[in-house]
Amino acid sequence: MSFANTELLKLGSRYMKCMVFRCFILVILVLVFTTVIYPFTGSNWLPWRTSKWIAMSKASNLQHAVRRDKFLEVPQIIWGLNNQKIALARACLTARFLNRTLLMPSLSASLFYKEVELLKPVAFDKIYQFDTFNRLCDGFVQLGRYSDLLNHSMPFEIQKGSGRKWTKERDLDQLKQCREESIDNSEVIRIGGKNPFLWHDHWSVKDYAKIFQCLVVVDKIENEVAKVISKIREAGSKVRYKINASQNEESADSSLGQHVPYVAVHMRIEKDWMIHCKKLEQKLRIEQICSSKEEIMERVSQITSLQQPVVVYLAVADTLLEDDSILSGWNDGLLPLEKKRLGVWGIYKKYPYLIQSAIDYEVCSRADVFVGNSFSTFSSLVVLSRTQKLIRMGFTSSCSAEVGYSSYAYNILGESGGAKRWTTDMSAPDLVGISYGTNNISCYSNWNTSL
Repeated sequence: MSFANTELLKLGSRYMKCMVFRCFILVILVLVFTTVIYPFTGSNWLPWRTSKWIAMSKASNLQHAVRRDKFLEVPQIIWGLNNQKIALARACLTARFLNRTLLMPSLSASLFYKEVELLKPVAFDKIYQFDTFNRLCDGFVQLGRYSDLLNHSMPFEIQKGSGRKWTKERDLDQLKQCREESIDNSEVIRIGGKNPFLWHDHWSVKDYAKIFQCLVVVDKIENEVAKVISKIREAGSKVRYKINASQNEESADSSLGQHVPYVAVHMRIEKDWMIHCKKLEQKLRIEQICSSKEEIMERVSQITSLQQPVVVYLAVADTLLEDDSILSGWNDGLLPLEKKRLGVWGIYKKYPYLIQSAIDYEVCSRADVFVGNSFSTFSSLVVLSRTQKLIRMGFTSSCSAEVGYSSYAYNILGESGGAKRWTTDMSAPDLVGISYGTNNISCYSNWNTSL
């Protein structure tokens, strides 16, 4: 081989080594950018391009399976029990929209977020059964634990907008951008800012209802609920026995083994509610939100379907109650009982507000008759739960007098001067009417039962 050829080969070899080295450096730079620099650009950057995900005709339509390796993280959930339930469901549905598992959020023990000493986080699985939730909601939404994270990348952070300019449309557009491949590759998307209850609502009542059906209280709370209901029915049984015994001995003996119904009244006359409802009446320019104690008692007594005598359990936030005369003034045939008179205050007082409210919610949901305020979130979700029970029992209408789990709104005048009959319209497009109340309620003769 000639000297010229040898030099040519050496030169080519050096050139190839240089090209390989340059390619190696380029690959290293790309890896550094995607794993170190890029995640930190996530908090303020969202590409406003058309999403490459599957085209969707509705916001709630998604693939059949929920991904278990991609997660959504949301802020701590606060305020009242049912506001927290709505916020939780809204976070779950947002995760569903992104086809992600929702990292188990923290709930809050106190009623007011200003009660700093009581606002210690409460884990979801201290109130509701984690595994049962995932089993019942399998294929629809999914909860995950922080221990499930592999921590392969920094969370991609987005900030929820606020104010009038942050419209429902802009909010949905932001969520759509989070499905972009560049963002979707992140293991965790973290939403910062306001409480999920204040997020824009993009989901139907039926979507919320599916999630609420998956919320089953833990055994410890269920046992307390059973004790309270047993006490209520026991009180009702004693009253019926006394009345029947005064009439004839045979009917008294036959009443001992019978089912004893009870009425639950969500009596919203606490000081915080009265302040809120007065302001709401002024804002909406209507007068069917606030109800006095006397009005509630009168309208409950005029419900024609009540089989008297009957025990009336008064669900009320005792610590906020200024009127201690709620047991007086009721008509004959109605035996009003609150926690202390019933002898169950010892059960409630050992728990924080959130669990006290969870017990009352279950007691009201399982009552034979429920009477509440249609502008109360608590009352509205109780009625939604009872409507779901009727649908599962095969009823397609709530208008028949024979339908069980009947519910009424005492703030709206119904037939014969009593409270108005009330169920949830399952065809409603979103939860706005449930979250913020309504005076346009009725029974429904045709439910869409595809839950």
